[in-house]
Amino acid sequence: MSDILQQLSDAMAGVVEQLSPAIVTVDGRRRLPATGVIHSADGLIVTAHHVVESDEGVGIITSDGKRHTATLIGRDPHNDLAVLRVSASDLPTIPWADDDALKVGHLVLALGRPMQQVQATLGVVSATVSGQRAYEIREEMRSRREQAAPDEWRRFRREMRRARRQRMMGRALADGYIATDVVMYPGFSGGPLVSGDGRVHGLNTSGFGQGMSISVPVATIRQTATTLLAHGRMRQGFLGVGVQPVRLPAGIVEDQETGLVIISVESDSPAATAGLIVGDIIVALDNEPTADVDELLGLLTGDRVGQSVAIDIVRGGNAQQMNVTIAERV
Repeated sequence: MSDILQQLSDAMAGVVEQLSPAIVTVDGRRRLPATGVIHSADGLIVTAHHVVESDEGVGIITSDGKRHTATLIGRDPHNDLAVLRVSASDLPTIPWADDDALKVGHLVLALGRPMQQVQATLGVVSATVSGQRAYEIREEMRSRREQAAPDEWRRFRREMRRARRQRMMGRALADGYIATDVVMYPGFSGGPLVSGDGRVHGLNTSGFGQGMSISVPVATIRQTATTLLAHGRMRQGFLGVGVQPVRLPAGIVEDQETGLVIISVESDSPAATAGLIVGDIIVALDNEPTADVDELLGLLTGDRVGQSVAIDIVRGGNAQQMNVTIAERV
């Protein structure tokens, strides 16, 4: 038994040593620096969006102790990713894993370099949701709303709202996520999630709140990096309204206490074209509840741009449904 533990221990230490040269310190915020990984040998670095507080003056410290000034290529706040570039070449890179290689129950290491030395913490994968599975969950919600008995639907929606409050839904769910029980020490955001074979399966982040250990999967990182390199930004849906939370009249919407009252409508916006007016209360978009501003913003994803979706409102004390075509924020 002791030999097995020693072999496992040696293997984990070997993985940390192998990946250490490609893990960097990201000095982009006022408090403790965070972590990033070298995505390509020509100086492309990926990290967590929330640890890069400014678009300028971001410092990158490589494993040899050298400090580089990074240029921000772009951000994806929806998935808490940022892409940076430094003027360097022949940098060591990390070995990315296949998109679906990680399974629930696998042992993983979360690595971080908020200071000079790489730090590590061990955990177990507790859940994986791919982008395709996230889509299936949204379709399941729509199907249940159409087919389920009222009590079953209310129970299911309460479960989804609880998960959304934990920030798994809305932001991370749209493109999938990896949940683990690793301890996210300060400065670990932006660091790699590594399996036993030394391959990187995701980027760790505490940016989804509630103390959850979430990693953004490889497929999302690749897609985000490609899009930001090509366009410098991610597509974001646009409705054209100013809103604020408001308590709903009793009995108007089951299992939902608050909605978003419209306080302004931009001219020639999707909302104006759809016929929304000041005083309307938005309670759902595309059949998903909008009890607070974060929920509405989380639903205005790039994949909805150009789509006509249902929007549920309360007007004059009566619930009604309209259609709105989501535009792209510019």
